[in-house]
Amino acid sequence: MSCVHYKFSSKLNYDTVTFNGLNISLCDLKRQIMSCEKLKVANCDLQITNAQTKEEYTDDNALIPRNSSVIVRRIPVGGVKATNKTYIISLCEPARATSKAIDDSSAPISLAQLIQVYLYSP
Repeated sequence: MSCVHYKFSSKLNYDTVTFNGLNISLCDLKRQIMSCEKLKVANCDLQITNAQTKEEYTDDNALIPRNSSVIVRRIPVGGVKATNKTYIISLCEPARATSKAIDDSSAPISLAQLIQVYLYSP
């Protein structure tokens, strides 16, 4: 029996996966690790990196030699999603004169108004 030693990047100790043959494919290794760790395929994918060479295995048909040590990271199935939020700050909006005191925290004040108050205050 051959084995590959694996550990998650957040753990201290290695666990082992056993198999027959000289090599195991990346796809089979991921499947065995997910079954040992009771992970669901629908929730995450695994990123496998060689512990000695820091080479990341990306091809599912890549062969990992027996007695290798690998580092495993869980990643989201769809990858990391970028946020769609865009923040626009307008400095061109005209300042409106108000008769309220500046200390009134309930009144909204724009950035342009704050800049004008700062520039023209004695």
